[in-house]
Amino acid sequence: MDNIRNFSIIAHIDHGKSTLADRLIQLTGVCNERNFQDQILDNMDIERERGITIKSNAISLPYHAHDGKDYILNLIDTPGHVDFSYEVSRSLASCEGVLLLIDAAQGVQAQTLANLYLAMEHNLEIIPIINKIDLPSADIDSVLNEIDSELGLDPDTHLKCSAKVGIGIEEILEAIVTRIPPPQGNSDNPLAALIFDAHYDSFRGTIIHCRVFEGTVKNGDIIQFMSNGATYKVEEVGHFLLTRSKRDKISAGDVGYIIAGVKTVADVRTGDTITLQSKPCLNPLPGFKEIKPVVFASIYPIASDDYQDLADSLDKYKLNDASFIYEKDSSAALGQGFRCGFLGLLHLDIVQERLEREYNLSIILSVPSVRYRFTLKDGTILYVDNPTHYPDPSDIAIGEEPYIRASMMLPERYLGAVMKLCMEKRGTNSNLNYTGPGRAELSYEMPLAEVIFDFYDRFKSVTQGYGSFDYNIIDYRESNLVLVDILVNGEKVDALSQIVHRDRARSRSLSACKRLKEEIPRQMFKIAIQGAIGSEIVARSTISAFRKDVTAKCYGGDITRKRKLLEKQKEGKKRMKMIGSVSIPQSAFLAVLKSDND
Repeated sequence: MDNIRNFSIIAHIDHGKSTLADRLIQLTGVCNERNFQDQILDNMDIERERGITIKSNAISLPYHAHDGKDYILNLIDTPGHVDFSYEVSRSLASCEGVLLLIDAAQGVQAQTLANLYLAMEHNLEIIPIINKIDLPSADIDSVLNEIDSELGLDPDTHLKCSAKVGIGIEEILEAIVTRIPPPQGNSDNPLAALIFDAHYDSFRGTIIHCRVFEGTVKNGDIIQFMSNGATYKVEEVGHFLLTRSKRDKISAGDVGYIIAGVKTVADVRTGDTITLQSKPCLNPLPGFKEIKPVVFASIYPIASDDYQDLADSLDKYKLNDASFIYEKDSSAALGQGFRCGFLGLLHLDIVQERLEREYNLSIILSVPSVRYRFTLKDGTILYVDNPTHYPDPSDIAIGEEPYIRASMMLPERYLGAVMKLCMEKRGTNSNLNYTGPGRAELSYEMPLAEVIFDFYDRFKSVTQGYGSFDYNIIDYRESNLVLVDILVNGEKVDALSQIVHRDRARSRSLSACKRLKEEIPRQMFKIAIQGAIGSEIVARSTISAFRKDVTAKCYGGDITRKRKLLEKQKEGKKRMKMIGSVSIPQSAFLAVLKSDND
């Protein structure tokens, strides 16, 4: 066990985490040049295109150190986005140390801080590394100041490297061996292993990624999950190289995989503890919690004939993504579909893209919403994530919405624009710190519903891409919530209903009415498009009617002849409006479902 080191790499998005992992894999000889490709641990096309890690991986790196000993370095990769922060925390709980990567040109960013705090919570050894030192814009001195003042770490312990060019990689490997402590534990104790990830293999079922803290697990053992008591027989255990490497057993201190005939990834819960049924451990490992979705949206097929294909595709997708949840939903306008829960907007974006790309589907996504909490007058507490389940307003005693604490790091010159944006989004309790010359850290408490629309895009725009943003959910707070309905020719369109704060009701309604006016074709009668809160109309736009020139054949005579024809036309239009129905084209839904600033 003294020759094992378990570590992770944490960084803000695009600070070179995957590139450093590539260099470590190359230098330790796990992958030869012929089979090598950039971002080798990122398996999905979307990860390569966007340059982000969505599904974390683990790999064991054999290393012959300068002290003459052979070590096994277990790199437990982490997803890079705030939506997956629970998975990051479980990966860090499986390590004894982390490499904290900081871009020499950009310095400390919002997620650098967030990840540092996660590492400190788990009492990990932190090695700060300044990456991209070969860039012409690299400012190492100011980054060292930020390591001292912002992160509170000793700048003398830092290492410098350029993962792209390959400078300083040997020093990092030596630092992992000398500065990160070996794992603790006893292979003779009852088994306690932490699940930090899982993925689905179409031939073997679910592959469980785990870190063994105590005891030993081998082929043929009966294991038990402590959260739900489910038991399975172990078929295979082993370590992760670039491919799975079978072993007879894995013991305390090891990071590896277990195959035990688990049918779906949903049966395996990240953060759960595995023990042996015959000799269970007394207490589960700390930190386990149920993953709860925070953003909700409905998915409908564009052609109703594709409903079964969509249902089958969601079943297959769910095998690979345990945090994704869905249930059947239907809409009078859009037909049969599914109400889905996501960890955040990036997660929603990825699910949509993977469904379209991997399963060749054409889908419509409804307006994203959050889960609201209503306390009724009889004391019942109701959670509502779908506007169709909004309770009767006369029964509601208190309406509450989830709040987040947003942490932003940005150049000082953009402070005014960002503060204005946060105030627009009902931000409160602001806190401002100057982290260094010309750089500021700003935090606000804001409703999650305001952030999921277009906050991130607008934040990036006003800071010209230099700002970084991170958030965590804090609690539910009382809010003046109303249900906004969209009426077309007096008929309610249920797919466009939204739960919003009363102050936002008019602006959201106006935006929807304006877009529908542009998309719905004109008829022979006037069409009123209205936004309403209950019976109160708060916004309206009107599509004017086509006009048929019924007086064309009157080429002379008294004016009353023309008037008579016009009155007759007016009566006909009135009757047509009463019995006429307006069909809303698919493009109109797509236009309204886009965020306000698209």
